[in-house]
This record gives sequence, C-alpha cells and structure tokens, in this order.
Amino acid sequence: MSRDAVVAGVGMIPFTKPGANEPYPQMAAKATRQALADAGIGYDAVQQAYVGYVYGDSTCGQRALYEVGMTGIPVINVNNNCSTGSTALFLARQAVASGAADCVLALGFEQMSPGALGAKFDDRASPFERFDQATDELVEVDLPLALRYFGGAGLAHMKEFGTRVETFAKIRAKASRHAANNPLALFRTVVTEEEVMASPMMWPGVMTRLMACPPTCGAAAAIVCSEAFAKKHGLDASVRIRAQAMTTDVPAAFDARDMREVVGFSMTRNAAQQVYEAAGISPRDIDVVELHDCFAHNELITYEGLGLCPVGGAEKFVVDGDNSYGGKFVTNPSGGLLSKGHPLGATGLAQCTELVQQLRGTAGKRQVEGARLALQHNLGLGGACVVTLYERV
Repeated sequence: MSRDAVVAGVGMIPFTKPGANEPYPQMAAKATRQALADAGIGYDAVQQAYVGYVYGDSTCGQRALYEVGMTGIPVINVNNNCSTGSTALFLARQAVASGAADCVLALGFEQMSPGALGAKFDDRASPFERFDQATDELVEVDLPLALRYFGGAGLAHMKEFGTRVETFAKIRAKASRHAANNPLALFRTVVTEEEVMASPMMWPGVMTRLMACPPTCGAAAAIVCSEAFAKKHGLDASVRIRAQAMTTDVPAAFDARDMREVVGFSMTRNAAQQVYEAAGISPRDIDVVELHDCFAHNELITYEGLGLCPVGGAEKFVVDGDNSYGGKFVTNPSGGLLSKGHPLGATGLAQCTELVQQLRGTAGKRQVEGARLALQHNLGLGGACVVTLYERV
C-alpha cells in the first residue's frame, strides 16, 4: 500500500423520506454524475467501481451504473450493514493504494421502507443471533432491536457514569442546529433540548423518538484516484486519505456483558487507534469529525471510542460544547444521521462528501475554519467499523 489515495470528486443528492424518493437507479446515477463532474472526468476514466447498498437484490450496483455508462469495468457490489458506504470507500482506496487501479468509483445508495429495520430472510440463520442473545441477557424491554441495542448501550453509560437522558437530547439538538445549514439534509428544522425531551417516549427514561435517526433514501459517491492520475489529468488533489482502518468484532462483543461492546465500542476504538498510529497523530490533532450517530446514545459513546474524550467523560464533553463550533471538535457538521438522515448504503459516502468539502473550504455556513485533518467513523452492526482520516494537502 505504497501509493496515496486522493479523493478527487464527491457527489450527494438530497436525502428524503421513503416514498418521496426517486427509484434507486436514478438516485445512484445522479450522485455518480455529480462526483464525476466534481472531479472533472468522464465515466470512461473510471477503471473499477465498488457499489454499496443493503436492501436490494444482487447486482443492483450494475443496474445503477448502467444508467451512467456501460464501459465493461468491474463492478463489485458491497453489503456491510450500516458501514456499507465506507466499506466501498475502503475497497476503492485499497485498489488505488495497491496499484490495482488508478481511478475508482465508490458509490452508495439506499431505497428504504418506512418503519423499523427488519430481517428480509426468515428461513435461515440471522447474522444477529449472537447479538440478540447477548442483548436478551442484558436488556429487558420489548422494543425493536436497534432501539434495544443502542438504547441499552446508552443505559449502560447512564448506569456507570450517571449520564442524564437530557445529555442525549443535547446531542440531538446540536445535530439539528448543524443540519439547518445543510441543504441536502432530511431534517433542517432546529429543535431544542426541551423539544427533544418532549417528543414521544420510546424507552422511558432512556430514549425519545427524536433521539433516533429516521429511515431515509438517498445516494452519495466519491472518485478515488492516485496522485499521479490526478496530476496527469489536472484534478483537484488537495484532499487525500492519510490513513484508514476497518475492524470487525472481538470476543468482548459477547463476553464483556456490556451493551456498549455489543454495539461495537471495541471495533471503534481499535479502528481509531490503528488510524492514529498509521498517521502518527493523536485525537487532539483532529479538526472536524463525522461519526455514526444512528442514535444520540451511539454518538455519546463514540466520543469515547474515538478518544475525543476520556472514557466516562462524554457527558462533560457535551455539556462543555466540545462537540460543536467553538469547542474542541466540530462533530457532524452535516447534521449527522440524526438530522441529515441514514440511507444505509449511502451514509459512509455522505460522510466522505461532507469532510472533503470541509477540507476544501467549500462547506459554506457549515465550514470549520482552518480544517486540515478530518476523521470519519462509520459503524455497521454484525459487524464492521471503518475509520478514515482525511488530510488537506
């Protein structure tokens, strides 16, 4: 992996509620064309494509990209739950860094249905069997699984450190303030901590409805290329992937008897540590972060997993405003999954789009002044976690 990978182009369409979206081929094609136009190349310059989605039949990636062109290139379909988009990015970077290709497309999209996530195949073993068993032993409430997973993780933090449910409401309110400046976000209405607390209670004392991200449809894409390719074709090479790591679960996920581990705390910590070590930096060097806030509870425990604050220090981190403008780390300037929305396959590439714009200095009212290092965290239960460090060159 001797070659640097440059993110030369990004594209993202506005995220929408299920039912308000175009069909997935059209969404994906629009995001792809935007990324190509942003990079300043045609589709015929792309040598490989990694296409991520969770809900769809095999080869949906080909169906989507055939709207853009039929050049005969390899199209690899990727499914890694909520980390699908960043897994496609991980593979695209590997292809470039290894010398297997000079210009690669990473694309993610999702056409979701309303309501809670559920299994599509009930005639075979579920990938979540062990997660469900661990959760059944630790969580007594009868709720949809994602709420039990992440609400249970938040509750574990509350029990150990005295974290207040109002702190999760502060995180959700912060997300709405950030999303108000993002024209591509699903929810752009600012809500206060009090309004978050007043929304319907889903788990008494632990979670309200506004603390959970909504089902969303959308697409995002990135063009990843070598520095030599960018130079040869006159592309913007100002943002490179300085380090990246992908991890899966370790035994603690099931053995620690801690819901924070069930939802991937060790995956996050291990991936972040690998990235910091590879780049020769510490968390203190980061300027802007996009992390996986599928629930406000996961954002809070992820602060600790990424080393943005000490374990047990997340509530103080939030109360002190260190997760927003004027604080230590501007976190989810896009509005995050909570306000921008979470089309599973697209999320990782939407995060990439936001951070590339931040490092280019083109994020408008969301701009983090002087941003030079940007950190991305994308988590998929089952499980996979991808952490990516971008650098303005």
